[in-house]
This record gives sequence, structure tokens and C-alpha cells, in this order.
Amino acid sequence: MGCDGGTIPKRDELVRTKKKPEQKDKDSELSYRWRHCNITQQPLQKPIVACHLGRLYSKISVIEALLDRSQLPETARHIRNLKDIKELNLTPNPAFQESAEKGDGYVDRQSAPYICPVIGLEMNGKFKFSFIWGCGCVMSERALKEIKTKVCHKCQKPFTEEDVIILNALDEDLNLMQTRMEARQARLKLEKKMKKTAIKQEVVEDNMAVKAEETRNVTLKTEPLEKPTVSKLATKTQKADKRPSDSKIQNPDFKKAKGSYSVAKDPQASEVFKSLFTTSQKAQDQTRAHWITYNPFYN
Repeated sequence: MGCDGGTIPKRDELVRTKKKPEQKDKDSELSYRWRHCNITQQPLQKPIVACHLGRLYSKISVIEALLDRSQLPETARHIRNLKDIKELNLTPNPAFQESAEKGDGYVDRQSAPYICPVIGLEMNGKFKFSFIWGCGCVMSERALKEIKTKVCHKCQKPFTEEDVIILNALDEDLNLMQTRMEARQARLKLEKKMKKTAIKQEVVEDNMAVKAEETRNVTLKTEPLEKPTVSKLATKTQKADKRPSDSKIQNPDFKKAKGSYSVAKDPQASEVFKSLFTTSQKAQDQTRAHWITYNPFYN
């Protein structure tokens, strides 16, 4: 039926050959690894975190997995608590437009939601990206190599070579990250121990200072009374000299200043002078009003 014009069959139509294994799309594989959580295999959700080995996770997924460690895959068993992960400080890509993959159109795998803040490379898996453990800033490996410095390009915080972690590291880079993780954990443990020792030393010094102060106060309280010195005796003598002398006391003018002095009883006062006061005998005997206001003895 048909084929009247003749056909030329091919070899694979006549002979059954072994089919080659299906090859993965490298772009799709890289896109999946850089956009999905390493624990749940779901799209990454902010806040995005990374571990000491450079694997990416959604922070909520890590928290849920730590509450139920049976959810942790073998690749994330090294995460024991939230101190083993670092929240990433990512730079958004202004040219990225997120859209749902419906399967009936072209999907651009080269476009990524984040870029390098220094040279603008997109974080799509084609270029190596690293982050600094101290501050969490993410940038391309090319930027770190071209601009050699020990200060973060984004936040200006100092860092060491051990603090640089390659994201989604493979093979040799993964072994290097494992070595750096062990060195970093040993250094952090040593710093924590030294900090505790310094705090204990400060507490001991404070206690010693308090005890010394208490001892000094007790010593001051128990010391004998200080003997009067020559200067203090001179001061007392000067104060004593300020008291009225006997000559002043014998002075009649000084006696008149006292409250017990009466003009009527003063033998040196004249009768005319005495009559000016109500205490005189003449003022007490009179039966008319006082020459100024009234006589208090008059009734």
C-alpha cells in the first residue's frame, strides 16, 4: 500500500540499536539547583540561607527540619542548629521578570533573580558565586579575584579567606568547603572559650575591687581618733579669744545691753532722765494719762 515511488530505508529502521540514555538539560539542572531548596526541593522562599558547605535552603524549611530531624536529608545532616546556617544578603536583578512555566512557551534559563553587586553577573549557575560567612553578602568569584581585598565590597566588613564559602560547590570545591568548615568551627569555639575566660577574669577583678573597698572602709572606722595638732589648737585658741573679756563685762555700757538692766535702779542716772520712763516712781504714782498715748498704770 503506497510507496509506489520507492523508498530508501535507513539502518535504524532495519536494525534495532541500543538507545542512548536520556541526557539532562544542563541549563535546566543548574536553574533547578540554584532556585530550589536543598531540603524540600521546593522553590526558594525568602529569607534564603546557606550552610557551611554552600548549599541553599529556605529558612522556614530548615526550622521545620530541625524540629523534626527525620525530614533532614543526608546532605543536610551537618546542620545541628540555626548557628550552622547564615542568612544571605542577596542583590535583586532589576531585569528579572518571574512568570509561571506553562510548558507551551520558551523559558529563559539564563535570567536569574539575583546578580553580583560588584560586576553585575547573574546568579544562574554558569558562574561561581560565593558568600562571606561573617556578613552573608553574596558576590561572584570573579569579583573577589579581580578586586583583592580583605574587606567586603558591599558592607565594608573585614573577612578572612576561611570565611569565603562557594555556593553549590562540587567535587574539589566541596572538599575545600569541608576543610574550611572544620577550621571555622574550631576558631569560633576557641573565640567563645576566650570570651568566657575574659568575662570570668573581669568578674574576679570586680570582686577583688569590692573587697578592697570594704576592707578600706572597715580600717577607717576602726582607726583611733586623731590627736589634735598644733594648728587645731591654735584655731581653738583664736576662737576662745573671741569671747568677751572681763573688762567688757565690767563696762557699764555692756551691762546696759542686758535684759535685766533697769534705768530706775541705775544710781548713776539723774531723776529727770528716770522720769522719762514708765518704770520710774513718778510715772507709777501719777493718776492721769500718759503724755504720749496712755498710762498703762492709770485706771
